Amino acid sequence: MFTILVICIIIVIIVLVLSVATTSKAYQYKHTVDPLDNNPHLQNKDENAQKNNNK
Repeated sequence: MFTILVICIIIVIIVLVLSVATTSKAYQYKHTVDPLDNNPHLQNKDENAQKNNNK
């Protein structure tokens, strides 16, 4: 019974350490945002708006 308890505690500690490491690495990741000039979706909307205004 004692060995099962020790194995369970070791597994819990491993999962906790991995969770903390993963979360820490995720917060260190630098996210980037594409500039609006390079966004093809916005360019298409602008072109469509200009075409509709010219009609």
